[in-house]
Amino acid sequence: MAMLGAIGFSGKAIIVKLAYRHGVDAVTLLMWRMLLAMPFFLAMAWWAGRGQPALTRRDWRDIAVLGFTGYYLASYLDFAGLAYITASLERLILYLNPTLVLLISVVCFHHRLQARQVLAMAVSYAGVVAVFAHELHFEGVNTAVGAALVFGSAISYAIYLALSGKVVQRLGALRLAGLASSVACVLCIGQFLLLRPMADALVPTPVMGLSLLNATACTVAPVLMVMLAIARIGAPLSSQVGMVGPMSTLLMGYFILGEPLNGWIGVGTTLVLAGVFLVGRGPRPSSPAR
Repeated sequence: MAMLGAIGFSGKAIIVKLAYRHGVDAVTLLMWRMLLAMPFFLAMAWWAGRGQPALTRRDWRDIAVLGFTGYYLASYLDFAGLAYITASLERLILYLNPTLVLLISVVCFHHRLQARQVLAMAVSYAGVVAVFAHELHFEGVNTAVGAALVFGSAISYAIYLALSGKVVQRLGALRLAGLASSVACVLCIGQFLLLRPMADALVPTPVMGLSLLNATACTVAPVLMVMLAIARIGAPLSSQVGMVGPMSTLLMGYFILGEPLNGWIGVGTTLVLAGVFLVGRGPRPSSPAR
């Protein structure tokens, strides 16, 4: 389940790139993804909340903050960045999440870095820089814009991961995921209503099919599978198994999108995975990007 969940999350980038070929933008595509996923998230929150204490004002405040950072802002920046860079580079940047969580812990929670963790971060960022420089050589400024947007997504999700620990203990992982994701769904739909005319909601039939697949196979199902995996084998092992994500993105990008698969990408991917593996072996393991 951990492996299938990681592959499902990685497939999101492939679906977004396919949908962009039909002329839709990030705001519209994200709206359809979240609108179609919202009933599942509401059902998830209801199921996990049965027999639990009523939510307090503090709970709703925390849910709103986590929904904004972890599922709305991170998703929007990710979708926007995918318009400029390959799915492979996007996945590598998102896999920097554990190192970003570690840096946030250092800055905000006075966590002390170990030499091994510094080495892990250096290795991970060297891998991303290698792939980024390769794409920059061919695509120019668009690569810089796309990478900056996706890196912003990674930072936003890292903030969610760093802040969610105590809230998860109070509410439970499934209930929090359902509620925070529902908040993000409302924000994404509201963003569309504010920025786009209703006529833009009429998208080509293939985009509707891709959005439904994105909402189910690449959003709701991976959330459930990863949580079930964590319940059975624990977060550290689930995180390590989830490292299959970047590799699956590379292969899907090559076979489905026709993206390049060369030595630079291979070296960069190896470095990123090695760095994430070293961080994941520390005393404060983190889950990989969604």
